[in-house]
This record gives sequence, structure tokens and C-alpha cells, in this order.
Amino acid sequence: MRLRRAWLAVGLGLIAGMGGVRAQGPDATAVLTAARKALGGESRISAIKTLVIQGETRQVRGDNLVPIVFEINIELPDRYARRDETPAVESGYSTAGFSGADLVLLPAPATPPPAPQRATRVAALKQDVQRWWLGMFAGAFPAQPLEFTRLGIAESPQGKADVIEAKGEGGFAARILINQDSHLPVMLTWTPAPPAAPAAPRGGAALAPPAAPAPPAAPVPPAAPAAAGRGPATPPENRLYFADYRDVDGIQLPFRLRRAVGADTVEETTVDRYKLNARIDPKKFEVIK
Repeated sequence: MRLRRAWLAVGLGLIAGMGGVRAQGPDATAVLTAARKALGGESRISAIKTLVIQGETRQVRGDNLVPIVFEINIELPDRYARRDETPAVESGYSTAGFSGADLVLLPAPATPPPAPQRATRVAALKQDVQRWWLGMFAGAFPAQPLEFTRLGIAESPQGKADVIEAKGEGGFAARILINQDSHLPVMLTWTPAPPAAPAAPRGGAALAPPAAPAPPAAPVPPAAPAAAGRGPATPPENRLYFADYRDVDGIQLPFRLRRAVGADTVEETTVDRYKLNARIDPKKFEVIK
């Protein structure tokens, strides 16, 4: 499938060049400063108070590409909501996000999830928005500080990229690749935490595994099986690619994004419109009770 192969050569070339290489050069701060300058400048980026992103994501489901129309609303410092609608299945819309430490779910569920589940969902959503923000603006989402370290240079036929590692609260870890010529972000990579192994009772026999969770919206290739006695296998690496940069009110923003799990593309996103500092209806961040 053409979507599965899109940009694959670029991605594999950059990843192959990473391989633990550590090289002398500018530190992480200098690389990120140059990137934010290329994206529009620190003053313009820091002036963003709200961001609305509208577009369409095509997810790979089996042999089909399923279009999902989305709208993302972000109000700094700590409000986020993404609304998805799948016209092909006429399932209505669903919104998930957070307002501070509180979970946003629309339509509101008949039975609100218990507090531990809400906290877990909020933590996952905050990592999602952190990845988007880091990839688009070469910096941390304002309410979620990060520490940066330059690891080295990734090389491919398309050019060289500085590799910056970012770490933050909740075990957040990712690598952002920034093109050395354009100084624009080209890719973000991360590896999800492996699934927790089932606890064993005092008698030593393994407990029955918990019920399988609902399948993800997009298929995820299985990780390699773990060797006996070595715990769960490490999930495959995720990659988020950024391309087709255009000027939006003096800021360069990507209008095409692609996400891959391992070597397989699972979704491609086309942005139709960005709106900077537009008023957002507070109801879009309505917290479930």
C-alpha cells in the first residue's frame, strides 16, 4: 500500500544513522533555539495562547483507509481537547482531553470512569499533546517542562539531522530530529512502555491475565515475543513525521504528518487549517463529573 511506504526510505535512513552515535557539536539549547527561530521566532511562539487545528486523519485498518475528521483545541497553559468524527460509519463524534488534572469526555458517559482510570487517561493524553507540541514548536508544552540532551547526528540521503532527547514527568521520553539545513523538526520518535507483567501470587503460580483491552483505533504491529522468564517484550518504536511546512501568521507549521509503528504506517494526517489565538468556547473543555 502506498500509504504504508510513504517516506519510509527517509525514516529508515534517519533511524539507521542514530544507532547510539554521539558526536561533538552544538548543545541541545543551541539546536532548539535555532529551530524555534526557523519556525518563526521565540516572541511569536511564546505569544500563542490558543491553538485550533482542523483536518483529517486517515487510519490504516486492515486493507482500508478510514478517514477521521478532527478538531484539536488547545488553550494554554493546560487545556486540550480533540474531537473526532468518522463519517463513513456515522458513529457521531467523540471528544477526549483534559483541563488541568481533570478529564474531558464528550459526550459525557452515562457512568463516569473511576478516579484512577481518569488519572491514567489524563496522563496518556498529556503525553500525546506533549509529543505534538514538541514536534511542532521544538519546545515543551508550557504546563509540562522537559529536559533536553543532544545525542548526536542522524544521517540519510536527504540530509543530516540533530537528535535531541527529551525527558519529562510521568516517564515521558522522546527524541526529536531537527534538520541541520532548514532547522525544522522532521521527526519525533518514542517507545511506549511495555505492558505490565501479571503479578504472581505467593504460591508462585502466575495469575490469569487480565481481560484484553479494547483494540486501538489504528492497528499496531505486535512486538517481538519475549523470551521465557524475561518479562514482557518491548513495544515497537513509534515515529511521527512532520512535512509540508507553511506560513501561518508568521509561524511555520506542518500541514502533513505521518505516524508509523515500527516499519508500518498506521495513519497519515492532513491539516486543513490552523487558527492561532482564536477564542475557544469553554464548553469544549467541559470536565466530566
